[in-house]
Amino acid sequence: MTRTTKWLLAAAALLGLAWAGWEGWQARKGLAADAPAGRAAGPAGAASGAAARSGPVLEFNATDIQAAEPRELSVGVELSGSVRAVSTALVKARVAGEIVRLTVREGDAVKAGQVLVEQDAQELELRLRQSEQQLASARAQAEIAQRTLANNRALVGQGFISATALESAISNDAAAQASVASASAAVDIARKARADAVLTAPISGLVAQRLAQPGERVGVDARILEIVDLSRLELEAALAPQDVAALRVGRPARLQVEGLTEPVRAQVARINPSAQPGSRTVPVYLALQPHPALRQGLFATGRIEVERRRALAVPVSAVRTDRPRPYVLRLEGDRVTARTVALGVRAEVDGSAWVEVTQGLAAGDRLLADSAGAVPEGSLWRMAPGKP
Repeated sequence: MTRTTKWLLAAAALLGLAWAGWEGWQARKGLAADAPAGRAAGPAGAASGAAARSGPVLEFNATDIQAAEPRELSVGVELSGSVRAVSTALVKARVAGEIVRLTVREGDAVKAGQVLVEQDAQELELRLRQSEQQLASARAQAEIAQRTLANNRALVGQGFISATALESAISNDAAAQASVASASAAVDIARKARADAVLTAPISGLVAQRLAQPGERVGVDARILEIVDLSRLELEAALAPQDVAALRVGRPARLQVEGLTEPVRAQVARINPSAQPGSRTVPVYLALQPHPALRQGLFATGRIEVERRRALAVPVSAVRTDRPRPYVLRLEGDRVTARTVALGVRAEVDGSAWVEVTQGLAAGDRLLADSAGAVPEGSLWRMAPGKP
């Protein structure tokens, strides 16, 4: 390669570099000229980018939206317990003996004084007859003692017997009279034992349990029947001392008894003056309104109304607790925001659970219920079409 050729190649390279530099300068100049137009379009582009960053627009139904509003709150105490009859009775054997007749079974209605059980009374009859014979013998001995005493009094007046003999006759007569009284009491005891072999219903009601069978020999105080009077029923519940402090006799209550679809109304009838030794709870007794489906032993839950007051409240379903402090998702314009709230008492409104809001919301604020699911704060939203 000659010296001339080398110089030509170097010149060509320099020209290429110069052309490339000129092209870059022209490109930068064009960008600078277009910059104002780009800035003018900046807000629209930023809004578009923000919308893209906010995600899709969420749609909610009317059932997903709830409101904070003043409500008359029924403040109450929750309770649970078992239904029991005010009047129950156990029919127990008063004498030992075999059951020869038992006329009722579980579920049968009985009236007070009705004969329910008869026991074998043959031995009791014999004892009664023996006591009556002993009474007759004692009376005969008493008559002899009385005649002897009368004769001795006549003789002592005539001087035929001494005063000591008269005193002995007086003592014998007193002993004979005491024997008569004792034998008479024995007859009464035997007669009562004979009558105790027949058992009657102490109260009117229904037979709840039959604990013995005909032909069975039972001892004294053996349980044979249980009778329950369903005309008066009550609920016994154990409450904490701080809950009992606000209760008063006569306060109304609504109970949900197992097996019954509709609630049962009740009211506080009595409050026990003593706390239970182990649990430190206080028994409270509620009188239930009569209902044909109520039975002793059914489990019931409910609440006693302590007071009514008007306050700003929201449904409990609108309050979320997945953060350290309770909060709600509030609809502000087209966005969802989270608002921390301070809560007061829980209460029942028209059969649903509401909670008082003491701080964080105003009347009319729209909130998302838990049916809306987990919604990120700052999400865009709108009402679902056709579902205002």
